[in-house]
This record gives sequence, C-alpha cells and structure tokens, in this order.
Amino acid sequence: MPLVPVFPPSPSPIQVWPYRRIDEMSAVKMLAIVLIVAGALGLVYGGFTYTRETHEAKLGPIELSVKDKETVNVPVWAGVGAIVAGVVLLFVRK
Repeated sequence: MPLVPVFPPSPSPIQVWPYRRIDEMSAVKMLAIVLIVAGALGLVYGGFTYTRETHEAKLGPIELSVKDKETVNVPVWAGVGAIVAGVVLLFVRK
C-alpha cells in the first residue's frame, strides 16, 4: 500500500476568525506598549532637540547654509496622558 501524505483540511471562516482576533489584540497591545514607553520617555527627558539645515544661497561653487537647532518640549500632561491611554488600552478589554 503506497503512503499518501495527509494534509489538514482548509480552515473555514469560523476557524480563521479567532486567529484574526488574536492579531488585532496583538496590535492593540503593541500600540499600548508604545504609548506607555513614549509617555515615560517624555516624562524623563522632557523634550528633544534636532538640527534643521536650510540652504540660504548657492553662488557658483560656494554654498551657504544655516544649521538651526530646534528644541521641542514635551508637556508633562502629554506624557501622563500617553501613559494613561496605554494602560487603558492594555488592561481594558471589550
């Protein structure tokens, strides 16, 4: 008697639905964790600085540019709000 490989039956929509629900919950949990981490970083550092380069003039081979240092302050209420929103998303279930 020859050996025939046995494949599992194709999943029906009812069997696929719980897997899709697990993926949605994982996305919500990941968003919650990102909010909590971002809120904590906002509270710890209070802001961040970046450099913006603007090209003022280009005269032949000479290029004049200006580098501006910009500072963005993160308000305390935004950090706390992000943490609270992350905790709510993480622990409150439908």
